[in-house]
Amino acid sequence: MRGLLDRDKLEALMRALGAAVRGPGRVYFTGGASALLEGWRNSTVDADLKLDPEPPGAFEALRRLKDELDVNVELASPDDFLPPLPGWRERSRFVARHGPVDFLHYDFFAQALAKIERGYDRDLEDVRAMLRRDLIQPVPLRRYFAAIEPALVRYPQIDADVFRHKLEELLAEAPHGQD
Repeated sequence: MRGLLDRDKLEALMRALGAAVRGPGRVYFTGGASALLEGWRNSTVDADLKLDPEPPGAFEALRRLKDELDVNVELASPDDFLPPLPGWRERSRFVARHGPVDFLHYDFFAQALAKIERGYDRDLEDVRAMLRRDLIQPVPLRRYFAAIEPALVRYPQIDADVFRHKLEELLAEAPHGQD
């Protein structure tokens, strides 16, 4: 088991990956990595990321860097668990550029919906932090849920009615939950 990931290790990973790849691409951070970079967590277990488009040589570099930097890396993003939200790339916020690689936060609305659907306490705390920091807002979050709801039929492990209830329950406790 590797050590916990903190902001310094995550920034070292970005620099090293940007220096190691052979061409341009994008890395989207999600989950704990976004929480570290935005400052509502001090550590996380791993760097969840999506490569799109994949920088040439990224997988070879990640294999080496996870050992050199003592970090866990997981290839995981909201679109592995939910239908992709329309416009997620355009809403993904820029973090940094290292070498030919752009690092971004995967769309916070998509992250929030995936966390709400999963429903773990830490996930729900992350969504509350996104709301407090105005990274997401209730009205568009409901709109994005409505946009993907018809496609949830392709995800048999998800009950759309239960998912909608979880969303409304979380938003009802938020200040201005009806905004």
